[in-house]
Amino acid sequence: QVQLVESGGGLVQAGGSLRLSCAASGRTFSVDLMGWFRQASGKDREFVAGITWIGGRTDYADSVKGRFTISRDNARNTVYLQMNSLKPEDTAVYYCAGRRSPVITASAGLYAYWGQGTQVTVSS
Repeated sequence: QVQLVESGGGLVQAGGSLRLSCAASGRTFSVDLMGWFRQASGKDREFVAGITWIGGRTDYADSVKGRFTISRDNARNTVYLQMNSLKPEDTAVYYCAGRRSPVITASAGLYAYWGQGTQVTVSS
């Protein structure tokens, strides 16, 4: 099993920044890539960004390109999501997820492991 623990959420004003962290533990060798998803109240969970452990390939949702940056620290088994120029529409619970394939996908159902989520609230 793989355990994922997110941290770093909070309340920020529009235009501000936050950095989320996701620490992985357990059988992390079985995970090829990590993704960040978010779910706003009353909406479906949506893909935000993904990164492979090997090679560091990345992909982003169009809505966050140029504002969010995903990165990883292999030695710490930790993935980060740097969020800049935050907007009220970025308000959501943010989840990190692990996939047993190196192909980055926006389909949440293809990720086997999930964290508990961390709330991000952007005020206008």
